[in-house]
Amino acid sequence: MAFPSTITIDRASPVPLYHQLVHGIESAITEGELPPGTMLENELSLAKNLHLSRPTVRKAMDELVRSGLLVRKRGVGTQVVASEVRRPVRLTSLYDDLAQDASNPATQVLSLEEVPAPAETARALNIAEGAAVYHLRRLRSRGGKPLAIMENWVPPEIATLDTQELAEHGLYEILRREGVNFRVATQKIGAAVASAEQAKLLGITEGAALVTMSRTATDDVGRRVETGRHFYRADSYSFELTLSA
Repeated sequence: MAFPSTITIDRASPVPLYHQLVHGIESAITEGELPPGTMLENELSLAKNLHLSRPTVRKAMDELVRSGLLVRKRGVGTQVVASEVRRPVRLTSLYDDLAQDASNPATQVLSLEEVPAPAETARALNIAEGAAVYHLRRLRSRGGKPLAIMENWVPPEIATLDTQELAEHGLYEILRREGVNFRVATQKIGAAVASAEQAKLLGITEGAALVTMSRTATDDVGRRVETGRHFYRADSYSFELTLSA
């Protein structure tokens, strides 16, 4: 049984004690102190070690279970599950978001070639059908675990792409270095089931659920600089939105 040693409780803080415990356990999971599969001490032991009441600990654990970070198993105890990537919907790349979240992103470039633009790609990029475009496919991993298959098209006049750079940096980072100033993007989020190839790459079973995202980005001078479609493991990924009236 594990006890997250980095948790500190500040009784002088205006933040509720149970919320401090929630945040402490979340941080221990994110930073790898409590990896997936770890069994936590029971509520009574946690309460004793942290000098908290048992109802306070129970409230925190209930919230972590509802958020999907912990799972209770009858007769076994409370266990850490694989943490989900919750990605805010904003004009950044997956690499940007994972790097900012200290998630150790890694990229395998599956293919990179210059091809004639298919009709659908040409419409998205507002170029002539058959015009030259880069077509790239990459496998993005988080902490050594496959997370997403990414397929993108970029006009060669926007940037020069090469395999090594794509393996070491995010696409948007590369485009920004080439002088692209992103302004706006249209994005569509959906769902699909994994093909045999996708399942093999992502380490899941064929027919498993996938989250899909299609996006076309435009820069500050009106050029459509990239279009793409991505497929994410549904058990490890979601989009997060903030709505206001």
